[in-house]
Amino acid sequence: MNFLVVTGLSGAGKSMAVNALEDIGFFCIDNIPVGLLPKILDFAQKGENQLSRVAVVMDVRGLHSVQDTKEALDALDEKQMPYDILFLDANDNAIRRRYKETRRLHPMTISEGLPVGDAITKERTILQPLRDRAKYVIDTSLLSAAQNRERVCGLFLGKDQCSMSLSIVSFGFKYGLPQESDIVFDVRCLPNPFYVPELKSLTGLDQPVVDYVMQFPESQELLRRMESFLEYALPLYVKEGKSQLVISVGCTGGKHRSITFARKLGEFCQKLGYQPSVQHRDANRTS
Repeated sequence: MNFLVVTGLSGAGKSMAVNALEDIGFFCIDNIPVGLLPKILDFAQKGENQLSRVAVVMDVRGLHSVQDTKEALDALDEKQMPYDILFLDANDNAIRRRYKETRRLHPMTISEGLPVGDAITKERTILQPLRDRAKYVIDTSLLSAAQNRERVCGLFLGKDQCSMSLSIVSFGFKYGLPQESDIVFDVRCLPNPFYVPELKSLTGLDQPVVDYVMQFPESQELLRRMESFLEYALPLYVKEGKSQLVISVGCTGGKHRSITFARKLGEFCQKLGYQPSVQHRDANRTS
């Protein structure tokens, strides 16, 4: 099991980091008191939980002194379970600016009434033992939220994994556009197998339908242009920090052309290194 401690300065981007970790499969627990850490470790270690990647957030909301921080590290060490620390940092000016922009209060301003400058200074002191032990330190002073997400995902994803969840959905326009669609392709411009008697009762999951749809030069060229668009656009969505992307492919009834193209696009995206799920919303409709 991978056990990760996420910590760092308030306003440095821990929430964004946790969201990114959840999107790539971590079970995340935020804002834990030091006293609960041993129980959380026991829970995470139990085989029946089937948790392979766990991240816990520890910061000044639960750590009120350097002694608290050292006790937390001692509790981790006593369990003799391997762990890593991810520390989110930023310079004082960046943190002040973010608090001013969001109009939120620093946790130590709330709990102790400290001005934000004094709160940042005290927070750095309390968390220094965690920073000293951190395997990963990300300075977010000059990073956008999307860049922060990309940096976090880059640390904990395999080289062949992608941080963006990709879904490809075939559908019939006569039943309405999928509401979750981000990109929509319309293939109603292609010859329709519905009007071929021996193909009418089949779907794009059947090879005769695929052969019929793809025999036309227009179909092959349209597919090529869709693939070219996706090859260019998908990395841009990843770079921008998109966590989920839904590509919808529609024909009239959602049974023949759209299924054929959705499958083809799924195969192409897989070759690009994504792990798309391919679903056929209207394949089983009878009316």
